[in-house]
Amino acid sequence: MSTDLGLPPVLDPETAKNVLLAAPRGYCAGVDRAVITVEKALDLYGAPVYVRKQIVHNKHVVSDLESRGAVFVEELDEVPAGQTVVFSAHGVSPAVHAEAQERGLKTIDATCPLVTKVHHEAKRFAGDDYDILLIGHAGHEEVEGTAGEAPDHIQLVESPADVAHIEVRDPAKVAWLSQTTLSVDETLETVAAIREKFPLLLDPPSDDICYATQNRQLAVKEIAKDADLVIVVGSGNSSNSVRLVEVALEAGAKASYRVDDASEIDEAWLEGVSTVSVTSGASVPEDLVDGVLSFLAERGYPDAKAVHSAEESLIFALPPELRRDLRAAQRA
Repeated sequence: MSTDLGLPPVLDPETAKNVLLAAPRGYCAGVDRAVITVEKALDLYGAPVYVRKQIVHNKHVVSDLESRGAVFVEELDEVPAGQTVVFSAHGVSPAVHAEAQERGLKTIDATCPLVTKVHHEAKRFAGDDYDILLIGHAGHEEVEGTAGEAPDHIQLVESPADVAHIEVRDPAKVAWLSQTTLSVDETLETVAAIREKFPLLLDPPSDDICYATQNRQLAVKEIAKDADLVIVVGSGNSSNSVRLVEVALEAGAKASYRVDDASEIDEAWLEGVSTVSVTSGASVPEDLVDGVLSFLAERGYPDAKAVHSAEESLIFALPPELRRDLRAAQRA
């Protein structure tokens, strides 16, 4: 349960305990689209439907889809020839698309359109023969997919500390891009360090860090500054969820922890805690947040007060290949 108080957060001086709930939180448009894509594919084609990598970075979502017949694989060689495979929201490189075609796999591309935008930017900068500095985390699927668009032009930059070691062909032809789920503040710090070394650095045509990541970081700042404890619901491999913990601490929270669900909350975290703030990453179903609020309610904390910092209404259409097959099934 929550009460909507709007922004800024209002704490009740008559109440010893308070719970603040970030809004927006949880599912973004890209995650919603990806999860629905797998669900619709299972309904339309029947199980199994194969998914390369985790469709989104949340273990509960993955487990639920597995129970319905989705089979998650690391690489395409695990998918039997002729089967249907869904590409995750994080995107894949052209090499993966080519491998799927060679193996005769039916593909449904659930890449978030905001990640696809970064892929297009990478191809455009590479086409203009720029050296591209991609800010992101090594090994993350999104980074691997974007880098695969122009591997001869892209080099990874993980932090400002990496900037001293960057070498480019022409300092006048350098551009930067970023993973969509990074900390906004940390990314700007890295960009500033790059620009100091390469003053002619070219920016992407629009923000690469997605609207939902930015909104969730702004929201957690609002609920963190007066909080004794911030609980972030999200999985450990979710970049945007991990960033929310860091942003909460930087915003003034006395403590902040990430949990997959209420079962991971340590009772000791609540000792002497008056104000608990709760948020969730962009790939987290709302029932997991409800579980955390119920856990707090059972320990004497009142209904949560929702703190709105942005409104989100964006919806992405399902992948075109799935829409085509759904229309065909309706006509049959």
